[in-house]
Amino acid sequence: AGMAGARTVLVTGCDGGLGLGLVKALLELPSPPQHLFAACLNPDSKVGRHLRPPSQFLWGRDITDPASIKEAAAAVSERLRGAGLNLLLTGAGPARRRGTLASETAETMLLSYAANTVGPLQVCQVSPGPAAPLGLSPRHLRPLPVCPQAFLPLLLEAARAGGAMSCSRAAIVNLSSRLGSIAATPAWERGQDIGYRCSKAALNMLTKCLALEYGGRGILCVALAPGCVMPPVDSETEPVSLEESTRGILHVLATLSATSNGAFLDWRGQSLPW
Repeated sequence: AGMAGARTVLVTGCDGGLGLGLVKALLELPSPPQHLFAACLNPDSKVGRHLRPPSQFLWGRDITDPASIKEAAAAVSERLRGAGLNLLLTGAGPARRRGTLASETAETMLLSYAANTVGPLQVCQVSPGPAAPLGLSPRHLRPLPVCPQAFLPLLLEAARAGGAMSCSRAAIVNLSSRLGSIAATPAWERGQDIGYRCSKAALNMLTKCLALEYGGRGILCVALAPGCVMPPVDSETEPVSLEESTRGILHVLATLSATSNGAFLDWRGQSLPW
């Protein structure tokens, strides 16, 4: 079952790195998704070269922008025609900003939260919320009003098909980081990364909240750390190749079940401390 039954999949942050790697790995599966949607900011993104019909390249899609999310959700809904969305993979993308306690600013902190926490919230939110995070709106940041319901109706549609909780039924998997672990606080000596750590810790809490809210409706919600992918995007642990990480992630996705709902796991399927 697992990934073999995930007929419809959306991956955000596919301009390069892990997001692009996951799209390529999904397409190389023996039974790839029937519909694979890759959301990117750049219309010239490399991911467009790998997709083939009926997969779809959703360029110009910014998960920190409600209007962009709404357009993407409409495009996916039109293509699926009531089939529902089995798997939503969020959080891939270049959001790392190396801030220390001495150098971190409200502006850079908000950029980390917008990409790593508020964006993933908005793609699967239920009801309206505040117009901007923390009541602050730096000059070059767009306010972040909620995009009501975004991809939630598509996930619920897939969940209504029934069956055991899994990525082949309906799932939200937020790509997190070991650096978001409060208990472990790995690699502190190699980089404080204040905004990044805090935003990923917040993403973990968001994932737990999503699991509590949506689990009863058949939507599986998990936070997944991809490891220190080479070239380095993290200093959290020993390096792992992009191929090894994506292969591991797909294996973990195939094994997720109701007992995984609300869990924080790494790319090998091991439970991580909050």
